[in-house]
Amino acid sequence: MKKIYYRDGYKYQLAAIYRVGIAIRPAQPIDHEYIHLDTDGTLTIRPGYAWDGPSGPTVDTKNFMRGSLVHDALYQLIGDGLLPLSARAQADNELRRICLEDGMSAIRAWWVYQGVNWFGNTAASSPEKAPIEAP
Repeated sequence: MKKIYYRDGYKYQLAAIYRVGIAIRPAQPIDHEYIHLDTDGTLTIRPGYAWDGPSGPTVDTKNFMRGSLVHDALYQLIGDGLLPLSARAQADNELRRICLEDGMSAIRAWWVYQGVNWFGNTAASSPEKAPIEAP
């Protein structure tokens, strides 16, 4: 019998390249397998990137998807040690900004921001998920 190795916790996979300008500007470009962050704040997320969408007690709505993608990518860079933990506050601000741009109500965006601000430390400091073996 042959085994498979996989990672759990992902619900979505990016189907086309996505590029956005953000406030985080590293001293050197960061190039990760699926994520690139340039020194001018251009964040590029490549097709195939997988993320879990909005986290916590929430509903995955269209006005939350783009923000969750960018936020998860930034937290992954932080968790992998490619951005400092101090970039977490900026990542949380980007989430709120993008959600508001996409039509989320101000009160819901505030609650989303509070949620990641209060509970996001574990997610930002987690290393890449270890593969699971099956069977």
